[in-house]
Amino acid sequence: MGLLDRWSKRKKQEQLEKTDEKTVVIEKTVAKTAESKVVKSETKKFFGKKEEPVAVIDPAETDKKSVLANKILVKPLVTEKAAVAESLNKYSFLVHRSANKYQVKQAVLEVYGVKPLAVNIVNVQGKWVRFGRTTGRHSDYRKAIITLPKGKTIAIHKGV
Repeated sequence: MGLLDRWSKRKKQEQLEKTDEKTVVIEKTVAKTAESKVVKSETKKFFGKKEEPVAVIDPAETDKKSVLANKILVKPLVTEKAAVAESLNKYSFLVHRSANKYQVKQAVLEVYGVKPLAVNIVNVQGKWVRFGRTTGRHSDYRKAIITLPKGKTIAIHKGV
């Protein structure tokens, strides 16, 4: 791994950590309102900076994904092999290149409300392809295989 690769990998990790600091969800008791799911506004200090208002959201009532979870879980992997693995409670997702197992586990818990038993991550190399005389290469990607407890399922094919 060259010096430039290390530098770019560190920059990507710093950007991902910055979004962690900006995304703050505070769990409190919910005083339900008729129009919106945002309960109330609070002030919270961010790392010694000026106080800023933060919206308190009940994670159980909202079906919107968090900003961080959207960046980590790119999309579900829909293949024949992944469909067979779903019968064994193993679900496949394409994840961000710098995401680790812990971040993927937290994102699945946040988005689908199910705590995974195990998370396995694979770096998949892109394949070389030809179109006549022209050669090209598919992009590399990172795949996460999430194992759920028995009796728990998630709907990843909704809208596919």
